[in-house]
Amino acid sequence: MMRETLDLEAKKRNNEETVATMMARTFAHRRQEIIRDAPLIAVVKMRWPALFDVRELSAEFKRITTVALLPRFFSELDALSAKLLQVFSRKGGSQARTIQRVLVPMTQTDNIDVKRECILKALTVYLNEEPDKVVKEQLDTDVDVDGQAETGMVFGVRVIRKEGAEVHERPEEVLIVLEGVEVLTQLGNVPVAYAMLFALMYALNLRYPPEWKYTFEALQKLIMGLDGQRLSKKLQVLKTLLAR
Repeated sequence: MMRETLDLEAKKRNNEETVATMMARTFAHRRQEIIRDAPLIAVVKMRWPALFDVRELSAEFKRITTVALLPRFFSELDALSAKLLQVFSRKGGSQARTIQRVLVPMTQTDNIDVKRECILKALTVYLNEEPDKVVKEQLDTDVDVDGQAETGMVFGVRVIRKEGAEVHERPEEVLIVLEGVEVLTQLGNVPVAYAMLFALMYALNLRYPPEWKYTFEALQKLIMGLDGQRLSKKLQVLKTLLAR
């Protein structure tokens, strides 16, 4: 009964406080359902639509981990940025060239969102993974009047940019897709999408995708400080370099 009432409350405007209270009260039931039944994402979205909101997803993440998602994510990322750039600069070969290319936009603007996006993508490259395996870029000219495009995306972040846009300009749209379902939209920028995608792994009890397992491990253990004593060899090496 509580879930049905929450569903109705979530559809009302300017009702965030009521929804937040009800989400907190239904947490144990929702968590048990997600872990025990492992429902499809579409089913979770249908049953718990309020979960797919930046504010409520952040609250759910804090209920699970006790950590405030966005404040921790951005404060730690910013604190590590200078050392990460130093570590990246010591790479050689084709990987170094790719990192340099990824970092170019941050040399063209002082926009903090652009800097964070560049560093996050460079971190993925440094870990021998590919940013565009999960973050898919499109131009608005490739999107139809309904805002749709035949991307075939099953998992990841979809970024729609205006053709000819300057580096510092916000994307037209940033959204997250899980199991082919658009679960979060209007995220504003790619760094927020990284954080929200990470939070969804926790809230929905999902495994990290193999193509980005080290990136997610870095977000979890180096940036968010969750279970940071148990690192893969690759992340242990990076942590050692950052400590120098």
